[in-house]
Amino acid sequence: MTLLDRVYAALDTVRDPELDESVLSLDFVSSCEVSEQGAAEVHLRLPTFFCAPNFAFLMVADAYDAVLAVDGVGSASILLDDHFASNAINDGVAARAGFVHSFAGEAQHELEELRANFLHKAVLAGQDRVARPLLADGWTPERLSAARLGDLPGSPDLDRLRNRRELLGLPAGDDAPLLMDAAGRPVTIEAMPLHLRRARTTRVGMEANGGYCRGLLADRYNLGTTP
Repeated sequence: MTLLDRVYAALDTVRDPELDESVLSLDFVSSCEVSEQGAAEVHLRLPTFFCAPNFAFLMVADAYDAVLAVDGVGSASILLDDHFASNAINDGVAARAGFVHSFAGEAQHELEELRANFLHKAVLAGQDRVARPLLADGWTPERLSAARLGDLPGSPDLDRLRNRRELLGLPAGDDAPLLMDAAGRPVTIEAMPLHLRRARTTRVGMEANGGYCRGLLADRYNLGTTP
C-alpha cells in the first residue's frame, strides 16, 4: 500500500458527524496529494456554501488528525473549499486553536458534546441495522431482547455498532446487550417495541439526510454528469 493509499484509508475513518458516514463515501474529498517528502494536502467540499460550521469544523479537524497520524506523513494541510467560513475553519484547525477560539465572539462551547450527541444517534440507528435482519430471519422478540453481541452473526453493521459504542465508552464486548438505551442499560422486552421504532426512525432520517446531501453535492459540482 502506497503512502497515498494509506492517507486515503485514514480519510475513510473521518465521518460526517450528523450522517455517520465517511467523507470518502459522501464524496466530500475533492483532492488528496502527498509529496515525496510526506507533505499531505487534502481539499474538502460540502453540499452547500452554508453547511453548519460546527459540523464542518469537526470534519476538517478530524481529517487533520487522521492524516497526520499516518506513518510517513510529516505535515498535513486540510483545506475546506467553497464554504462561507472556510478561512476561519482552515486557519483554526491549522493552528489547533479549537472551535471557540476560531469563532471568537460567536461560539461559546467546544464540540465534544455535539459529537457525543450524534454518536448516540449513530448507536441507536445501528441497533436497527443489526436487529431488522434478525427479525426478518425469524428471531422472536424474546430472543432479540435477550441477545448479546457475541450471539450475533458477524457483519459490517455489527462491527460499526461496536465501534460507535466504544467511542462513547458504552459496552461493546461479546457480553454487551444488542438493545440498550443511551445510558448503556439493557432494553426490556416491554420497552423493546418503542425502542425499535425510535431506532428505525433515527436510521431512516440519517439515511434520508445522507441521500439529500449527496444530491446537493452532485448538483453543486456537476458530479456524475457529462458536459
